[in-house]
Amino acid sequence: MTGTLVRYAVDAVDAVDAVDAVDAEGAAFLTLDDPHTRDALGDAMLDELLDALEGAGRDEAVRVVVLGSSHERVFSSGGDLKAFAEDRPPIAKYAGLDRFPRLYRLIGALGRPVICAAGGDVLAGAFGPALACDLVIARESARFGCPEINVGAFPFMISGLVYRNVDRMKANELMMLGDLVTAEEAEALGFVNKVFSDAEFEETVVSWAHRIAGRSPLLMRLGKDAINATRDLALDQALDALQVRLALAFTTDDLAEGVRAFREKRAPRWRMR
Repeated sequence: MTGTLVRYAVDAVDAVDAVDAVDAEGAAFLTLDDPHTRDALGDAMLDELLDALEGAGRDEAVRVVVLGSSHERVFSSGGDLKAFAEDRPPIAKYAGLDRFPRLYRLIGALGRPVICAAGGDVLAGAFGPALACDLVIARESARFGCPEINVGAFPFMISGLVYRNVDRMKANELMMLGDLVTAEEAEALGFVNKVFSDAEFEETVVSWAHRIAGRSPLLMRLGKDAINATRDLALDQALDALQVRLALAFTTDDLAEGVRAFREKRAPRWRMR
């Protein structure tokens, strides 16, 4: 542990060293914790986050992942600006640029839903990982945006995700003017699911995580994999691929169990097969 990323169980007091700190419902809480940089996504932070997510993907006990921050006002300040200005050969800087696309792809292919718990401002490079998540829950005081242009940079790496989640003209405004939007505006723009008050936020995050964890992990994985594989396909291609995946779902015990439980008015007993 370098101290930049802490893995918490829901009610843990002290940080633990592995993703196996999963709560009883199957929710893994990954908390960015580097207050001196406002949880900037430097190389060390990104490496730990990638390792933690890969561990969650291997852990059968994990049914949902929540990505949050320990900072009171900032989810993450984005990329490490100091690293951008370092006097290093360009090839050395280029070598580390794969961390962000690896993170986006890993979140999409994780096989578990990932919730972004935006308890504070989601800025610059952090906007990308937030948009890569399956759900975004925001505290009402949180703001979102791409202020890189204000310091002579451009949100190159996150623009692909911005364009997939925000209408073109508003996306251009966010990236070219560098202004921030409120959580309420983000909800209206469609890239935040719900906004909650400070008093409701943490309880709601846990509630959403546990509701997802209560669904069939197998069908949730099949569904997320289907979304990840087809969301950028042409409609005809997507429909063909989804038909195959639906046929696969029909072969699972969990689908039949879910229907039986619904008819018998009882909680389902998922078998993961």
